[in-house]
Amino acid sequence: MRPNREQAEALLRKYVKTESQIIHAKSVESAMRFFAGIYGEDKEFWGICGLLHDIDYDLFPEEHCIKAKDILESEDIDSDIIHAVQSHGYGICCDIEPMNLMEKTLFAVDELTGLISATAIMRPSRSVMDLETKSVKKKFKDKRFAAKIDRSTIERGAEMMGISLDELIENTILGMREVHEELNL
Repeated sequence: MRPNREQAEALLRKYVKTESQIIHAKSVESAMRFFAGIYGEDKEFWGICGLLHDIDYDLFPEEHCIKAKDILESEDIDSDIIHAVQSHGYGICCDIEPMNLMEKTLFAVDELTGLISATAIMRPSRSVMDLETKSVKKKFKDKRFAAKIDRSTIERGAEMMGISLDELIENTILGMREVHEELNL
């Protein structure tokens, strides 16, 4: 089954109970939808993959991306969504490689949305609406800021996509702006 947006959010909420994880999922979803628009791809499909990408994290943080397959298969979710969800952890917590542009984009924006959110809340506006790429780049270089965010994963993602880090950051910010109110940013 390929769920629609409403079904995907219901599924996410069935397995993810932490509000911060739900907001993160929506951040990734919005970035994925934005990139799908740039590439002329299916925004709904890309967004759903972004929304469901951490479906196993709350329940199985030590088996993240591995247990996602069991959860999604039990819900009869299509294998292409399952592969995308698992591949966002490539080289981090699983060995399932992103194969297509959508999966590479998911890999790239996952960590980056966290860095963008952290950067935005440090600003006087506490918003992505006035956040610029250069501000995120400055925080990107400061390894002590949001120290758990793996900058090398973000760089590898941009490389996989064949775009610059600046382009990745700029478009991820633009994607997050589209749902800034839902993200409280």
